This record gives sequence, structure tokens and C-alpha cells, in this order.
Amino acid sequence: MSSAISSVRPKPDQVLVDIADYAANFHVASAEAYQTAHYCLLDTLGCGFEALSYPACTKLLGPIVPGTVVPHGAKVPGTSWQLDPVQAAFNLGAMIRWLDFNDTWLAAEWGHPSDNLGGILMAADWLSRTAVAAGRKPLAMHDVLTAMIKAHEIQGVIALANSFNRVGLDHVALVKVATTAVVANLLGLSRDEIVNAVSLTFVDGQSLRTYRHAPNTGSRKSWAAGDATSRGVRLALIAKTGEMGYPSVLTAKTWGFYDVLFKGQPFRFERGYGSYVMENVLFKISYPAEFHAQTAVECAMQLHPLVKDRIADIAKITIRTHESAIRIIDKKGPLDNPADRDHCIQYMVAVPLIFGRLTAADYEDGVAADPRIDALRDKMVCVEDARFSKEYLDPEHRSIANGITIEFADGSKMREIVVEYPIGHRRRRKEGIPLLLAKFRVNLARRFAAKQQQTILDAIDDPKRLASLPVHEFVDLVV
Repeated sequence: MSSAISSVRPKPDQVLVDIADYAANFHVASAEAYQTAHYCLLDTLGCGFEALSYPACTKLLGPIVPGTVVPHGAKVPGTSWQLDPVQAAFNLGAMIRWLDFNDTWLAAEWGHPSDNLGGILMAADWLSRTAVAAGRKPLAMHDVLTAMIKAHEIQGVIALANSFNRVGLDHVALVKVATTAVVANLLGLSRDEIVNAVSLTFVDGQSLRTYRHAPNTGSRKSWAAGDATSRGVRLALIAKTGEMGYPSVLTAKTWGFYDVLFKGQPFRFERGYGSYVMENVLFKISYPAEFHAQTAVECAMQLHPLVKDRIADIAKITIRTHESAIRIIDKKGPLDNPADRDHCIQYMVAVPLIFGRLTAADYEDGVAADPRIDALRDKMVCVEDARFSKEYLDPEHRSIANGITIEFADGSKMREIVVEYPIGHRRRRKEGIPLLLAKFRVNLARRFAAKQQQTILDAIDDPKRLASLPVHEFVDLVV
């Protein structure tokens, strides 16, 4: 009996079709989504500006071949480089993610949807400059904001019920998918060409999470998203040439993504694509810390004035937390580098307890050498709270709760401090946005003279004015 495989080319997998239809045809009508995207744009660029203070980041930036000049290329914010859109996307993407300070989405898979801005803004800037050079109309920042909303939605909706980390894959795979889809649309690809482009992202090589976990934690986690968003631009450009796609890339028996990389399980979806993710995204406003620890840091900051003079007397610290935090950032033993430290909940609690702060500089070797930090870490224990774990995944809550209890050597115990929703949560928008804008102003001041800072602030103060700006004119303000 013949076992020959049919060579009849199948219809595209529905997952690909749904992404392409959304990227090409969905009209975003949510005023809240656009308002949040406006703030997200500012915060994300600000995170990149701060990263430019760190040589470990800047050594990776610039053209691949030194001295390369790209006429009408994309200009990288905060720098003087003008590059091809793929390398520009890597530059901006690496800057954005370097300090673990941009937005976050937490679900079955976690990630940082604003990572996609690297590809979106740099592709849009290049398209605008080439359009103007050819006498055509450039893209407007409204197009960038729309692409941001859609990239957030694609990455976030897939992440709601599909855990890539549980099969050992890194969440930046979803950055590549989302960037490819929305950049393909910016490039003017048809719906069928976007299907082809997105299929290329799944047949592509996928990043392992090796660099995020002990004993191999390292700095690639800071540029992995830059790599993914730049790859998204590259694949969209390949599809633009008319390159074919692979319609059953997900479902093909034996050779498809599900069988090879997802334990044979198809993706599950809790909702269709709209504007839910941008409306509910989490901002990292106060602390450059892995998001599962944000509320723990808030607790520690509340405790600092009460314990700063009794650090040596602490006998035990109990961190009541949720399952994802225990799986990702509950770490014992040596922490070898900043990438290790900013993914250790014990470290992120110890520093504010001792110093009353947590900044990006606090992950560097000089601060980490303080013996009090590791002494406190050794006294910490993480315990899972079932309600915290449940409400972390509940769409009506999406909490990221932590509680801290401190016991002293004399047997006394402090009242537990609990924070269930971090300052960057949708439930705390009114409280958080003024602080987010203050964060942006601080980051502007890191890179620009006072006059240019004011020019930028004037341009972004009115959301309608910003949305109408040609992309290349906006980017010119921030280089």
C-alpha cells in the first residue's frame, strides 16, 4: 500500500490567514488604544535613550560594516546613525530592550510588545524618506501608532493561551511574527503576501530561552528582541519580492511548527484580534525590573524606611508570589552579571530594602559587590499563593501580586506588605501616566540639550499633532 505524501498544496493555515486579515484590514477605532500607544511610543523611546549610557549596549550598535552610508536610510533615535531598515531595526530594538524597562504583557507567555517598535519605526522612517525623495507622500506617525496597536495585539493575543517558554522557546518568536505582519502591511503587501511573510517567520529558526535561565543567563536577552524585530523587517522585505510562502507551516505533519517545536499541540485562542492588548498593556514606570517582581519591589520600597537600620537583624524574608515568578526569577546561588541580577526576585527585593531604590545601575558589579545583598538573598524564601497564580491569568484581574513578610532574629515579625497591581497596570493608569511622562523627560535629558528637549516635548504634547507628523520629521527631532 502506498504511503506517498500528497503534493497538493493546501490552503494556508487559519492562524496565518487571521493574522494577515487583521494586519491588512482591521480598522482600529479605540481612542483608548491610540492614547495608550502615544504614551507607549514615548516610554519605549525613552528606554532606548537610557540604554545609550551603557557601553555593553552601544558596542553592538551602528552599521554592520563600519562607514556604511545608506542614502534615505532610517535614522536611529538618540544617535547619528542612518542605516538600512533591517540594521536600524536591530539598533533601536536592542536599545529599547537593553535595560528591561519597556512595557510588558503577562499571560501564558510573557513578553514586551513595544519591542516591535524597533522594526515598525525604522521601516516607517525609511519608507517615508524614500517616498519624499521620489516625490511621494510620506507615512504619518498615525500609521506608526496603528502598527504598534496591531503588533501589540498579534503578539499579545497569541500569548494569552500559548506558552512558548514551556517548550523551551523564547517569547521573541512572537516579536518576529508581529513585526513581520505589520511591517509587511506598511510595505503595501497584499493580504496573500502577508500570509506568505508570516509563514516565513514560523518556518524560520526560533530562539531558545537558554540565555534567560541559570546557569547560562547572559546579555543576549537584552538584544534578542532587537534581533527578532529586525528579522521581521527582513522577512517582510523578502516577501515583498514575491517570494513564496509555506501555507501549512504550522500544521504540516512531522515537518510543521506544531509537531517540531510545540509538542504537537495547535495554538489556542481566547479572543479574536482587536485592540485589547494595547489597552491593557503594563508599563514599567518606576523600576527596571523583570515584571513579575515589580510589585515585590514596590513592597520593598514601602518597607525600606522601617528596616533600613535593622538589615543585620533580619532572620527571614518570605515572598508570597505567583507561579510564574517562582518559575522564572526565583534564584539561589551566585549571580554572574547584570542580566542574571535583573531576573532574580531576591536581588530585586534586597536592593530596595537596603538602599531605598532600584535603578539600572544597581545591577552592575559595583553595587552587587555589597555583601549585604547576598546575605539578604540567603534569608529569602518564595512561596506560591494559589489565588495570586489564578488571578495572574484571569482576564478580569491580570494581577501580578507579591507580598513580603520580614521576621527578625528576636522573634518579632512585621505585618505583611502586599501589592497586587503594579503602578504600570491599567487599573492604576491615572496614577501612573504622570510618572511615565516624568520618566520620559528624565530619559530625554540623558541624550539631548535643553533646546532640543523642549522641541521634542512641544511636538509630543498634543497627541493629534504628533499623529499627523510625517514619520521622518518626527524621527529627525529625536536623533
